[in-house]
Amino acid sequence: MEQIPFLYDLFCQSSGMTTDTRQCGEGMMFFALKGERFDGNAYALQALEKGCSCAVIDDARYLSDDKRLVLVDDVLTSLQQLARYHRRELGTPIIGITGTNGKTTTKELVAAVLSRTLRTHYTHGNLNNQIGVPLTLLQLTSSHQMAVVEMGASHPGDIRELVEIAEPDFGIITNVGRAHLQGFGSFEGVIRTKGELYDFLRTRPSGTIFLNDGDEHLRSIAEGLKAIRYGKAFSPSTSLDVRGELIACDPYLRFRWQAAGDAEWHEVSTRLVGGYNIDNALCAITVGCHFGVPAADVCDAIESYTPSNSRSQLVQTGANTLVVDAYNANPTSMRTALLNFSQMTGSHKMVIAGDMRELGEASATEHDTIVQLLASCGFEQVWLVGDNFRQALNNFRDKTSDKPASSVPSDDTMGNSPVFRTFSCVEDVLAQLQQTSLNGMTILIKGSNSMRLASLVPAL
Repeated sequence: MEQIPFLYDLFCQSSGMTTDTRQCGEGMMFFALKGERFDGNAYALQALEKGCSCAVIDDARYLSDDKRLVLVDDVLTSLQQLARYHRRELGTPIIGITGTNGKTTTKELVAAVLSRTLRTHYTHGNLNNQIGVPLTLLQLTSSHQMAVVEMGASHPGDIRELVEIAEPDFGIITNVGRAHLQGFGSFEGVIRTKGELYDFLRTRPSGTIFLNDGDEHLRSIAEGLKAIRYGKAFSPSTSLDVRGELIACDPYLRFRWQAAGDAEWHEVSTRLVGGYNIDNALCAITVGCHFGVPAADVCDAIESYTPSNSRSQLVQTGANTLVVDAYNANPTSMRTALLNFSQMTGSHKMVIAGDMRELGEASATEHDTIVQLLASCGFEQVWLVGDNFRQALNNFRDKTSDKPASSVPSDDTMGNSPVFRTFSCVEDVLAQLQQTSLNGMTILIKGSNSMRLASLVPAL
């Protein structure tokens, strides 16, 4: 920590900071981060040549007579400590958001609502890890009145590390589900890791959480915290709680909400696809009400928000109606998306589902369960992409057919089940689409981001 005040002086004199030489600008600080396939130290002099005021490195072999090179023990640690120092200097109230599903949508809805009355800084894109959180904090300025910081996790201790950097005053865990099981080891590991946000807030004199009352796992770990609650089926206990009721979701979510201290119900028509998004919206509403955003502004902010980045997007092409939810997938979000899609109106429903990654030993069982669900939802066609789903379909056929899996064609209706097709990768799907014309279909596209299913949209 001895070097951090010195680095902070350099930061305050700079025009900003970067970790990428392609984004170097005049007067910026360059932090030479290392990765599996690159070493930022090797680009430090290049950053200086591009106009950076200094370059922070952690490999003495790259030192020279240039006084603009600053040697530290570890660049990433220094970046994190600098971000925390900056956060403390400004004292901006911070809301930390994590959760298995919906944290990015919730973050954007919360920021949209708060921005109606407060100058709000928030995580852009998906910068929610050990590098992204410091970068987000270092973009804070004295003009900001509030910050919303998203925090992701794939291993135990990830959230603890991030909250110790960001030191949030308020916390939101959207939900807990079966994701990243390979890293967490178990569902209980997911709960413990997400709960590290609550653990930190217990150490803050005024630490407050916005609690999804519909998640029993969150209720069980929220004991002892000041909790402002939101949900669909609960009796508010304080004037700050917010409850909501689903009106419709076909395809867009429409609902109404009421603050506990308010006799009036407010109806909201969103551009969000999926009834599960009501929790995300109610969370943003609850935060807005707590910070004094007028109800009319809250409703308008929610109604004006349009999802992007393949998160519950409704896309009308010249031939089909697409529900694109291909940014991420885990057993919880996959099941929720499929059940919601099955309840939507629309003819000729079809699902293109990609493998769910990072499930470890639970992968086979979880993919088997999703295939069983797909077979029961009444979809017209199901295209499965990836080896995990291919094996799961074979397992399903073994259980439902007298024929061995190897003798069952890849295009097979199996009684009341949909027509199933399997593909090894997205390129095989694209090749099939060149031969098969899909028209008048309502198609859900859902899979882990690494499966790259979003690239199918132009072909549909």
